[in-house]
Amino acid sequence: MTNSTSNSELYEDRVREAKKAEDVFFRSERVDFLQLASSLHPEAKSAIVVHKSERPSPILLFTHGWHMSVQRPEEDTVNPYPGFLSVQVDMRGRAFSAGQPDANGYELYDVYDALQFARNEYAVSIVDRERVYFVGGSGGGGNALGLAGKFPDLFVSITANFGISDYADWYERDAVGEFRDELNPWVGCSPEQNRMAYASRSGITTVENLLSPVYMAHGELDPRVPVSQSRVYYEKALSLGKTAHYLELAGVGDRSHLGKITDKQSASFAAFCDRALVDHQAPPVLPKSGELVVAGYLVTKHFTVSLDSIDHVARIRYDLDLREVDFVDGGGVISWR
Repeated sequence: MTNSTSNSELYEDRVREAKKAEDVFFRSERVDFLQLASSLHPEAKSAIVVHKSERPSPILLFTHGWHMSVQRPEEDTVNPYPGFLSVQVDMRGRAFSAGQPDANGYELYDVYDALQFARNEYAVSIVDRERVYFVGGSGGGGNALGLAGKFPDLFVSITANFGISDYADWYERDAVGEFRDELNPWVGCSPEQNRMAYASRSGITTVENLLSPVYMAHGELDPRVPVSQSRVYYEKALSLGKTAHYLELAGVGDRSHLGKITDKQSASFAAFCDRALVDHQAPPVLPKSGELVVAGYLVTKHFTVSLDSIDHVARIRYDLDLREVDFVDGGGVISWR
């Protein structure tokens, strides 16, 4: 179904491909490789790889690893997620994109832009435009947890394997400076200088918004994304009554995240990832009223909230029947659909 073990390689560090001319983009019968402008910042552009399905299918979105970009596909590249119209997004500022990376900030909105484009451009290939899934690992797992809180009623399920849930904690545990070198310019500061800027990018901040079932797997010995990143998110989700599933792989983990995995564990991991895609078909529904955390921005099917800075965190109270949204703290712009 998902070929999860081999696809995990998509999320490992590789030498990034050199930037190439725009003629690298193409359309073909099985795969399209395109570039889209951001709806928020037109100067920022994201590449997308669209793997077409053989029949009308649900939509599956995925990103790439922290240091990575998408790999340029060939016209006959196999769909890594058969049974889905799968769309991989090259985050802004990466090899085939333009703009400034911002570490789980506005770059997550680029994923939403890719979804909206796919819904319109590939409408005949989509069985239900509301059946949308997200899969990510490592840096993409951090994207997954950020998306879960910023777009709470969007995804049927979310898979976040060996993902980052707390960027400040990750920064502070990065003893060799492998990730600090990018977090500093991408966020624009260190956690010590602006704790809220890191909170606004971290899925742990918005766990209480969670409506989609979340699936997380993590190697016990992962040295690059510590297993605590998944454990803490999972424990908080359960304490809040959210639907979360967690698979910890004992004795597993090296620089490839799944290093030292056994055949039995690999099979369990693949089955776990498949469950996220086959056990859920209905999109989540936003409750009629309640409170939500806004980490930079918040997008629901009913309204959007944009704070005055991507680095800010606020709280709102809303009532769908009354079409009211009020700030409990903080401030920003509210738009109803």
